[in-house]
Amino acid sequence: MRVAERKLMALSESVTTCLSPAVHYVICELGFEKKDTYDINNIVSENGEICWQAITDRVCYLESGQSVDYIKSIRSLGPVCESVNLHFKSLTKDQFVAQYALWFQWTNYTELFLEVFDVLQHTQTTEIALGLMKLTSHLERALGDVYLLIGKDCPFLLKDLLASEELTVIFGQAVMNVLRVFVGSPYGLNLRNVLWHGFASPQEIPVKYCAMLLFLTAGLGQLLQTYLLQTKCVLIHRPYVTLISLEELNIFPDLSHETLSLAEELVKLSSFVLKTMLPFWIAALTAFKQGRYADCMILLLPQLEAGLRLIFTATNKCPNRLLTAESSAVYTTFDEMLAKQLNNEEINQLPLVLEEPTMEFLWDFLNHQEGPRIRDHLSHGEINLKAFPREVANQMVAFAVTLLCRFSDEDMVAFKEHVVIKPLMNCASCYRSRFHPISLLKKQVLECMKSIHLWSELPIVPEEQVQAIKGFPFVLYTSIHKRFEGNAEASTFVLKTAEILSQLQQYMPQNCYSPDDPVNSDQTDRLLIELCNMHICTLYSPRSVLEILVVLRKISTQCHQVSEQVIASIELRYKQWINKTLRSRQRHNYLRMLNSIKFLSPVLRLILTLITLELVNIHLVYKKNPFDYQQYLKSLLEKLDISEIMFYRQHSNNYIEVHPSHQNTCQGLFKFARSLSSPHLLKEFQSSPGLI
Repeated sequence: MRVAERKLMALSESVTTCLSPAVHYVICELGFEKKDTYDINNIVSENGEICWQAITDRVCYLESGQSVDYIKSIRSLGPVCESVNLHFKSLTKDQFVAQYALWFQWTNYTELFLEVFDVLQHTQTTEIALGLMKLTSHLERALGDVYLLIGKDCPFLLKDLLASEELTVIFGQAVMNVLRVFVGSPYGLNLRNVLWHGFASPQEIPVKYCAMLLFLTAGLGQLLQTYLLQTKCVLIHRPYVTLISLEELNIFPDLSHETLSLAEELVKLSSFVLKTMLPFWIAALTAFKQGRYADCMILLLPQLEAGLRLIFTATNKCPNRLLTAESSAVYTTFDEMLAKQLNNEEINQLPLVLEEPTMEFLWDFLNHQEGPRIRDHLSHGEINLKAFPREVANQMVAFAVTLLCRFSDEDMVAFKEHVVIKPLMNCASCYRSRFHPISLLKKQVLECMKSIHLWSELPIVPEEQVQAIKGFPFVLYTSIHKRFEGNAEASTFVLKTAEILSQLQQYMPQNCYSPDDPVNSDQTDRLLIELCNMHICTLYSPRSVLEILVVLRKISTQCHQVSEQVIASIELRYKQWINKTLRSRQRHNYLRMLNSIKFLSPVLRLILTLITLELVNIHLVYKKNPFDYQQYLKSLLEKLDISEIMFYRQHSNNYIEVHPSHQNTCQGLFKFARSLSSPHLLKEFQSSPGLI
């Protein structure tokens, strides 16, 4: 066994808590110091009406009288929490529903809070932690809905939401201070964060705090009802986030029962798993087997963070950061662990250990704005837990299995080579980003290419019917993809297209382009596919690269919109032609459109080629000096303006004709395509590619 692996294994077995001494004291001991009992009748009536003043009076303040003294408040509220916990244990499910169910309706997820009551009756530590994570995330979501009664942009962080003036107006400052003792403040218990970031083990979360938060949620419902009656406002719930493009997430094969059984063995042996967190891993795998996919993810994601934090602290030689930070420092979370540099500007060693495919997977599923961002959506209560897709859970569990295998003893080679594990390892080792802007631009280009390809299947008016139209001055090209032959305008277009591409040929893959036939659609499609298959590094793209990608994606989007508009327009006009519902002017416009798109198809393909060539050289952008970069960006923005004009002309049936005379159609189309190859680029081509 390598020395590093041996040390990691020893560390994963020796760590008994990820809570720093101060945080451990606050969560596990402080609220138990006062042994006196608190009469539940002081804070709740027989019919479940909560007396908030009896609770807010237990909150202590610093000498200034404005800031909460969190230490004294937690100590003071400890007996109240215990009393609430015992109160709930004394109730049957029917009694609890009768007294409290009504007051959870404001959360838009009453059944979840009723489930938390069930969990409290059994006090199984892992289930308590799971219930608390679900409760805090959906409480945050509900509070965000309340915020929007009078506010506009809901704060993203719970601590900012609880400190907002809007919630203070609705619930009162004293009530918000009570909530901040339990969640949202790094100075308080901060239960949400220590659980969702994987710091707290199951046995470190007192049951009574889960009971208290359930109780407070009902109390907030009572206060809110009073506010709504007084103001005549209506609480509107935001819709859940829906995870789309699930086919894009299909990386690993479907997990079989045998694979899950092996995973249960792996978690007991892998150095990626802190032994104190083992119950979470077992519970996550059990939830997956039971079809509780949201529960599986809520349990698993914090443990992935805890395991990666173990590797992070070991590789960067900062073992103290394995523990929760104090209130004056920042937690070591996914955001920092996946970054290129540490806070001290030293290079983060974790990406070097995990390697590029693993880093790209983590960025795709957790960070990229257009990716699923599973942890963010779950932890902020934005996903419907009842409809969480199995496909997503399957991918995350499979990925976790590969990490368990990678960070294990050399003696466990039998696991890694197992017939059901090896395919997972192979998938993980060749993963490429799917949600980075670079990957998304590739996808856009190929989708646009497919859209243009559909033009060849569009219906065309029979030529004999065209001949019968009086006053139509042009010869109709009866096939949209007919070769350019016997037409001077077309020949000029072909020559100028060949001129552009010949200057770029040295940057194209071999055997993908022939200058003898520059407008051949099959050749262009092969070239685009080959270019999009080229690997381009996505990790840690500088801001300048991301800015350029935004513009290139907008140009690509406009091209796709033009193509879709062509398809829709031709299908509609052809149907109207056959049904003889077109006026004379509309018939002429329709025939002009058919002639125009004869040139538009290769122009769009040319634009896509230029965009894609630009993409494969995108990382040359950040090597430019500020002046050259700004000139380049300005040039691209001008091309974007032209592409937008191109779309709107097509959308308004102007068919990209610059002048009424059809003789100028080719020049107009070529002007757009040619403008993408700016003189600024052509002067620099001999020294460096990478500018449209």
